[in-house]
Amino acid sequence: MIQIQIQPQGRLRPRPRPDSLPDLARWFPTGAPGPAALAEHVLRTGAGQWWADRAVEPRAVAVSCADHVLLRGDPRALAPGSLVPLTGSYIEAPVRFLPALGASFRRIVPGERMVYVHRAPATASAPRPPRGVTVRRLVPEDAGALAALGPAAAWLYAGWNGPSGLAASGLGRAAFHKDRILAVACTYFLGSAYEDVACFTVPEHRRRRLAHTCVAELCADITARGRTASWSCSRGNRPSRLLAWTSGFRLEREYVHYATRETTVSRLQRAGVPA
Repeated sequence: MIQIQIQPQGRLRPRPRPDSLPDLARWFPTGAPGPAALAEHVLRTGAGQWWADRAVEPRAVAVSCADHVLLRGDPRALAPGSLVPLTGSYIEAPVRFLPALGASFRRIVPGERMVYVHRAPATASAPRPPRGVTVRRLVPEDAGALAALGPAAAWLYAGWNGPSGLAASGLGRAAFHKDRILAVACTYFLGSAYEDVACFTVPEHRRRRLAHTCVAELCADITARGRTASWSCSRGNRPSRLLAWTSGFRLEREYVHYATRETTVSRLQRAGVPA
């Protein structure tokens, strides 16, 4: 269920009813690759939350899902500490929001990110799965197998309200040995023109190119749905960049997001500012 959070006096807080925020397209344009599809994903799936400084004619708006946040508008509308509810998130925002971020968090860690778009043939054909391994589309009954991947893979379905949501969406391909998932590629954010792809391989089955096969089949599915696959990763994540390149993804743009850590709540309270 989507929740909209509205906080009076320039602070952010949720409230129900997605129609409380008019003209969302003005804040978050549609048809963009990578995490820019987050807003469309939230509207389509009902996962995540919308935020605004006020319900009528908002001046600053954010949308959050799976620890990722898009923040837009006028940072002057935000009171000190107003972004504290977004602690532990990766916030993508124009640089003009840096003072507002600094007023809410003691520690802000910038991260260089890269967005790729699938627009070239794969540099190597996807290998045939090993004996006993089957690559197929996810179905609702696979929720238990996704959950069995453990906490290390929980980020994969965080934007789908859990493993059941991802399995029921059918927007993933996984390599199975019997009932166990060895590798999986899925749609992380579902947009109108792009589907941002994520993948995970069980550590002991890496270097078997199972992820390559899953990604190849998922990209074919995305194309058949009339959309284009995109890929997002850290600049420093060389294995992810290599897999993207060999799978036919090419660099579209680069951006910076900000990981938010410790808040300034105690400092604000000492200064007499309500948190």
